Amino acid sequence: MENTQNFFPLADEAFLSLGAQQIAYVKAVDLPDGKHAIGIFSADGQAMATAPSVELAQALIRQHDLEPALVH
Repeated sequence: MENTQNFFPLADEAFLSLGAQQIAYVKAVDLPDGKHAIGIFSADGQAMATAPSVELAQALIRQHDLEPALVH
């Protein structure tokens, strides 16, 4: 069976209404001094913090009542 639905991008407001304000994204980043770290970002892409490990980043996110999501 073929899927004939069309998909359209969501406006930022619509995306946030789906719960994105409860998610923080985690991905590897390079710091200005050349070191590697784990960046923590809001749903709109704003950098919020860095941590030395994924585990610590996830713990920090959960301490702020958010759910972590990994970005590759």
